[in-house]
Amino acid sequence: MTFQIYPTLEIPETLAAGPGPGNTDARVLKAFASAGVADHMQGDVLRGMIECKHMLREIWGTDNTYTFAVAGTGWSGLDTMFSAVMPGDRVVAFTNGTFSGIDALTLRIKAATPAEHAANPLDPHAASVTVIEVPHGQPVTGEMVEEALAAHKPKWAFMAHWETGSGRVNDLRGFSDACARHGAMGLVDAVSSLGVADFRIDDYPGIAGWASCPQKGLCCLPLTYAPVSFTDAYIEALRTTGAYSYVHNPIYEARHWGIVDGQDVEKGTYHRTHSGYAVAAFHESLRLTLQDGLAKRARCYRTHEAVLRDAVTAMGCTVTSDMPSLVVLNLPPALAGREMELVQNCRARGFGIWPTLSAPVQVRIGILNQLDRQAISRIVHLFGDAIRELGGQVDFDIIEALLESRYGTSIAA
Repeated sequence: MTFQIYPTLEIPETLAAGPGPGNTDARVLKAFASAGVADHMQGDVLRGMIECKHMLREIWGTDNTYTFAVAGTGWSGLDTMFSAVMPGDRVVAFTNGTFSGIDALTLRIKAATPAEHAANPLDPHAASVTVIEVPHGQPVTGEMVEEALAAHKPKWAFMAHWETGSGRVNDLRGFSDACARHGAMGLVDAVSSLGVADFRIDDYPGIAGWASCPQKGLCCLPLTYAPVSFTDAYIEALRTTGAYSYVHNPIYEARHWGIVDGQDVEKGTYHRTHSGYAVAAFHESLRLTLQDGLAKRARCYRTHEAVLRDAVTAMGCTVTSDMPSLVVLNLPPALAGREMELVQNCRARGFGIWPTLSAPVQVRIGILNQLDRQAISRIVHLFGDAIRELGGQVDFDIIEALLESRYGTSIAA
């Protein structure tokens, strides 16, 4: 048998202008590439993990001792958060897009009984889980949460903070307040909001568990660490019931980060083999976030998203989202139905925008880590070129005048 030796894989740089991941910051890439070869128990690797834990508490805005990060993508963090949900647990989950929909599937898998798994192994319909499906493009409101929790009295309630499938911001205050009133432990997917929005999780006492990712607001590599944070009430519930997981059990994970029995200790216990490269990259992304400041960063996202929103509107598109880091739009009527063609044309040119992953098909343009005039102008012009390529009408003189009016005096580069 002969084996083909393929040429060295060369991946060109692209502009990641979708819902995430965003382009990793150059400082983070440098930290990743500059890390020395070290085993996972080397002193500086462990010190970096301890410092990451403390920086995460500051970024999350919490006194939760059980605040750390899970090796992997955002799904790793979410699976860790959901690990406390046991078969038969009563759950209410709110969905309004692709990713909260996958979260709801995860909850149905966690809460399903053996018989329910046997009946439909890949899509179990757990009788104890109620999924409130909010139509695409609409937010989850506090009134919806109040009504559902009052009716079902669940142990757990779930919502995404920002749903990138449809670009909607959901009512975090209403969700937390309803959970507190009805004795439910709230679980929140903050994958798209951490590092972009200016909020403190301790201001939302109805929420017991939070999970995010490294590759969006924190501008780190996709395969590094997914931040999570849990209240004492969550940990006590987990201690009471246990979890069907070793790898993603929050208590075991926390011990590796020097969190044992609710206390920070000098040295953690072995749980998994960590990468010194990943620790260095994640550490630098957290430093960068704190140096920028969440309030300043949140203002920048709001400002630049507004410019992008107005520019694509001037091209005849209709924006249906309200996320500061993502514009979700319908193409001009003459181009309706050609969304996938436009997206593929853009991606072929290294301009990585995305369609929505569920009906109706829309176009998503993100600005993660693209927070200056030059970056937004580049995104606007590339998108305008794509519209023109399909036969649409774009007056670049009008677009340039809009950019100049918005950036000329009011927004620093």
